[in-house]
Amino acid sequence: MAGKILIIDDEEGIRISLRGILEDEGLEVTVAESGEHGLELLGTDIPDLIFLDIWLPGMDGLEVLDIISRDYEGLPVIMISGHGTIETAVKALKKGAFDFIEKPLSLEKVVVSSRNGLEFSRLRQENIALKTRIKSEQRISLTGESEAITNLKEVIGRVAPTDSWVLITGENGTGKEIVARSIHNQSGRADRPLVAVNCAAIPEELIESELFGHEKGAFTGADKAKEGKFELADGSVLFLDEIGDMSLKTQAKILRILQEQSFEHVGGRKTITVDVRVIAATNKDLAKEIEAGNFREDLYYRLKVFPLELPPLRHRVEDIPLLIEDFMSTLVQQHGFKPIGFDQDAIEILKRYPWPGNVRELKNFVERMFIMYAGDVVTADRLPPEFKQGAAAAPVVENEWASEENSMDTLISEGPADLKQARADFEARFLEAKLKEFDGNISQLAKAIGLERSSLYRKLKTYKIQTD
Repeated sequence: MAGKILIIDDEEGIRISLRGILEDEGLEVTVAESGEHGLELLGTDIPDLIFLDIWLPGMDGLEVLDIISRDYEGLPVIMISGHGTIETAVKALKKGAFDFIEKPLSLEKVVVSSRNGLEFSRLRQENIALKTRIKSEQRISLTGESEAITNLKEVIGRVAPTDSWVLITGENGTGKEIVARSIHNQSGRADRPLVAVNCAAIPEELIESELFGHEKGAFTGADKAKEGKFELADGSVLFLDEIGDMSLKTQAKILRILQEQSFEHVGGRKTITVDVRVIAATNKDLAKEIEAGNFREDLYYRLKVFPLELPPLRHRVEDIPLLIEDFMSTLVQQHGFKPIGFDQDAIEILKRYPWPGNVRELKNFVERMFIMYAGDVVTADRLPPEFKQGAAAAPVVENEWASEENSMDTLISEGPADLKQARADFEARFLEAKLKEFDGNISQLAKAIGLERSSLYRKLKTYKIQTD
């Protein structure tokens, strides 16, 4: 065994004998003759396990136990007493004691109880470390100060406290899962864990079992019953990532469950009712998937209560230095890498690179540079060739909104002075561009822009736009 033990007992003989037993087991032991002294020692060095006498002068053991349970949650405490009764033992255990042993102390009982207590303490510390690591790895807020991200954060802050369902769209690597976790973290359901499902990663034959659970014997290999993700997310948030990759068959079942908030296990008959807030995400254009017959239109509108679209990194390049700094901080903390820097020329090249993999690609790039140049400065000539070539081939405007504003200013200054004519000019250009986008398909265009076919035909005729 290994670990630190604190003994709090007013009897010197007990302190000496207990200390001897524990030190023979290889443990580091500290002693205190009163509850007050023990709490003072706790304030300077937290042990892995405490032996605490119930009957103490001044503050008694149960009072000390209350304070330890309150201020040092989960720290195992073994109560010891020379006047033990069942009632006293039960009271101590209800207050949070890990175990209870009587005087005179049994060598075997002390060793077994201390071993169990130290194992509990080790698992507790591992659990705390794991939670801390998960919290640091699972980001719950977007990094950036660009106009696009600032506006997105504001919108998230508005929708998060509600129970409205959210549909997040955006290219791969833009941070859709981070947005989902941000919404959950700011919601009234944050005290319960978010349940995430990657719809693209689950085989078609297993996705129903994964989402709805199954009964024992429901299919080959179902040797025991299993709860589904909807059940696990009861009272919390279910994040359906890559929703566009679900089969039509699963979409139909999902739609019914989303509407009714009730379902049965695969192979079961009992109806299970849940209270689940759904956040869905996809990198696909679901409107086009509907046209292609790959996605149900009714499911699309059921999910699209509150749509959020994430901008690609090439449209928020001013955030690149902040993202690099954020990734560097994480890598230094997790792996002990020496910090690196990027000179201004390198940053300018990175801003002009199109980033097809978005923020995820940037994160991988930063890790690559850490491995290559730990503790050094990355200059423009040290950047990988593909970044310099990509930046040269695809220059990026740092602020697309400013570019759009300049174009609009030009259009206004050089366009017609009459408002009615300006509106007609815009409408004609809009319809002509959209007609090309839909390859001349009048029905699809009418549906996309919200016009009746007859009204659309009249407008096209008015503006002399060819439809064949």
